[in-house]
Amino acid sequence: QVQLVESGGGLVQPGGSLRLSCAASGFAFRFDAMRWYRQASGKEREWVASITTAGGSTNYADSVKGRFTISKDNAANRVYLQMNSLKPEDTAVYFCYANRLWPKVEQYWGQGTQVTVSS
Repeated sequence: QVQLVESGGGLVQPGGSLRLSCAASGFAFRFDAMRWYRQASGKEREWVASITTAGGSTNYADSVKGRFTISKDNAANRVYLQMNSLKPEDTAVYFCYANRLWPKVEQYWGQGTQVTVSS
């Protein structure tokens, strides 16, 4: 079964950095894209960053652009989110997402990892 497992969350002070990791396993084909989402307490889940598996093109939400960097290691079946200059408003549960388009559309979610930015 396809599984996505996030790690690397924790407590960090404002201005600090964390690197999240998402390990994928149990799949037969390469994912087409992987994304990071986050959901703060009491808020809707929001998209944070995306990367295509084949081409490596990236996109970011305006709220994190310039501070966060998404990257991947295809050989290790991992995607990362480097988070710098963290702000209290970045506090949320961060979720890893992956999809593939062929032979049919399939989407997968991790269970999430908590990131808390507080002094």
